[in-house]
Amino acid sequence: DSLVIINVTSALKYTPLTINSQNSEIDDSMLDFAKASLNQTSGQHIILSTALLYTAKASFSQTTGHPLILGVLALLILLHAIITSIFSTFKRDVHNKTFRTVYDAASLLSNPDSVLSRGGVRDSIIRYENLFAGARRETGKTSTGNSIQKRAKEYQKMVNNFYDLVTDFYEWGWGQSFHFAPRKKGESFNESIIRAEHYIALRANIQPGSKVLDVGCGVGGPMRNIHQLTGADITGVTINQYQVRVGNQYCDQKGFGDKCRIFQGDFQNLPGQFEAETFDAAYAIEATCHSPDRRTCFRGINHCLKRGGLFAANDWALLPGYNARSPDHIRIKEGIEVGNGLPTLVTIETIVGDLEASGFEVVDVFDANKGVNSEYEIPWYYTLNGSFTLKGFRMTRLGRTCTHALVSCLEFFKIAPKGSARVSALLNAAALDLVEGGRKGVFTPCLFILARKK
Repeated sequence: DSLVIINVTSALKYTPLTINSQNSEIDDSMLDFAKASLNQTSGQHIILSTALLYTAKASFSQTTGHPLILGVLALLILLHAIITSIFSTFKRDVHNKTFRTVYDAASLLSNPDSVLSRGGVRDSIIRYENLFAGARRETGKTSTGNSIQKRAKEYQKMVNNFYDLVTDFYEWGWGQSFHFAPRKKGESFNESIIRAEHYIALRANIQPGSKVLDVGCGVGGPMRNIHQLTGADITGVTINQYQVRVGNQYCDQKGFGDKCRIFQGDFQNLPGQFEAETFDAAYAIEATCHSPDRRTCFRGINHCLKRGGLFAANDWALLPGYNARSPDHIRIKEGIEVGNGLPTLVTIETIVGDLEASGFEVVDVFDANKGVNSEYEIPWYYTLNGSFTLKGFRMTRLGRTCTHALVSCLEFFKIAPKGSARVSALLNAAALDLVEGGRKGVFTPCLFILARKK
């Protein structure tokens, strides 16, 4: 999980544990950590990387942290990233993270599995942004009926373009499970993510012999964790071909290929892809929020389930604290939508009504983040705005800023595809909107729902 030298630089500037404010010397333990991380590279790159680190140490030993020195360090880091990106080999690794190091940033949106050509990245982000014309410039612009209907009509293009663009960034910063989770104090981020997935499996009564449908599965992180817990046979559906390529590789690398598989498909048309009553259970983790018509989606899930089968989900929803007449709340809502590929956010009551109108009995519904302000919990949005840690750095605001700077430099030097920095900027803005929505109590990404097919 090492984050290599870019994190060292950030630590030098921002973390009191690694820099002495009296003489600005780099702590040897941080230097050793960086060297150990860089030793993942080969031959001449170890020599180069070590030289860069000692140059950084010497610079900081003779300065009080002048911005010019920080600029020189940033340039050295970029040089390291460029050289290693040229000579390193991209490799997917389900066990140790695919995007582990700084030079892996050169493979964002441009690797052997990519479905977009290098020239297609910029075109794709432009097409996506056009579906949210006026977003973040004019509050209320993307909440009009015409704007929402346009996205609903073109939802396939919107969601597919979105995940063509953001899947690598999600995996870079978040991991293979693209979702939030309620988190207890003393619990790590990854532990909270897996606990949320296990809770879904428990409530859906997923057993070793169960045949299960994962609706909107992404690259299959939850699928693999749930299979590892239960031994169930799980089929995932995603609209995005890139996620299919990546996810099935990961399933094979885990040795789960005979029990976990991902197909490209549209969860708005599940009856066209599966026979009636194929599955014992189904789940969706922060996926059906992309649906332009939840009733159609829920009816399709109902079609796939055996009678009495359970559907468990975490969905994104507006909370009772949302005021549809508040320009501030509307601004936050629209920012979340444009930054996350959503036709429009809806209330809890709307989601429950859509389930009941689709042949389900709603057994349970509650905000899994209801204890967000408890002294015993860590707010779900804290990870996006939290303090520096070696493992969680990339997810923080500072980490995202560093990633954006790195991607912008790589794009400037034509290593990353044109348009990459624009995607990074979109996600940075989305993170700020999510944090604000969580703090103001107008939005949750973890509305838990359990429904039974009648």
